[in-house]
Amino acid sequence: MNQTKNKKFPLYTGIFIILLLIFLRFGLFFLKSDGFSGLSMLLPALLLCFIIFALCTSAFFSAWVYQDCKKRGDDPILWALVVFIATPFIGLLIYFLRRSEIKGTCFACAHKISLKAKYCEECGAPVEKEDNNVMVKQGTHHLKYIVAGIVSMTLMLICLTGFIVSAVTGNGINTDVTSDERVWNSGAISMNYNACVDDIWKLDFRSASDGFVKEQNMMIADADTQILYADISCGTAPDGATLVLWMVQKDVAKSVDITNLSEPLEYPLNEFENGSVHVRLQINGVENTVSEICIK
Repeated sequence: MNQTKNKKFPLYTGIFIILLLIFLRFGLFFLKSDGFSGLSMLLPALLLCFIIFALCTSAFFSAWVYQDCKKRGDDPILWALVVFIATPFIGLLIYFLRRSEIKGTCFACAHKISLKAKYCEECGAPVEKEDNNVMVKQGTHHLKYIVAGIVSMTLMLICLTGFIVSAVTGNGINTDVTSDERVWNSGAISMNYNACVDDIWKLDFRSASDGFVKEQNMMIADADTQILYADISCGTAPDGATLVLWMVQKDVAKSVDITNLSEPLEYPLNEFENGSVHVRLQINGVENTVSEICIK
């Protein structure tokens, strides 16, 4: 009994560590993104549940493979790791294609023989059918792992479907560029460079989904004397394409079309209060754009 507990302890410890790392990763992201500001808690919750149920699915099917390998004389640890790492879908397919046949023991010479064999290939002794049937009945094992794996997989797919539907429809995602909360994008942007160093935001991107918003929070120390400085050049601006600069603070939202700037923009900030302000670039079709924005 103690040996069984000692063998299971590393497994339970590993599962606990994996779950702890997942929660830690979400916790760090929570802090970095100001508490998922602009994003409904439903989406990260669905994503977190999807990851947890996916790990549970892999763990349950790996546990079944581990037990099955022990019955067949294969390497249980190796195959359990293959199924867990390769995901159950691929891992189980590989396992069923490569797993060994369950063999019984010849009562005459103790040689391992196929359950379908009528005679021992080593000593030639006949194999009694009733003994063979007993061994076949013992082949069904550990159904609890299979059932638990199927349940986990079903819950995983439900969470994934809910996440995709919510993300595609925009439910729970703040896309209002005038909002005082963070704006989340379901599209994509292809960037060359994006960094804010010494309070200077430098963004260099090749292209982005239509309406994509890239933002950076900046600090206003003296709204009466400071200005927003923006040096922006759009390398490619097809007809109808625009690049709009937004400044949002609480109920104040100001925008400037900066698609074809002939000289750097210097925008007064006397309409804002001292404190943090959202500086956003709303990208509508422009490409190969280089920008440098700061408050000075």
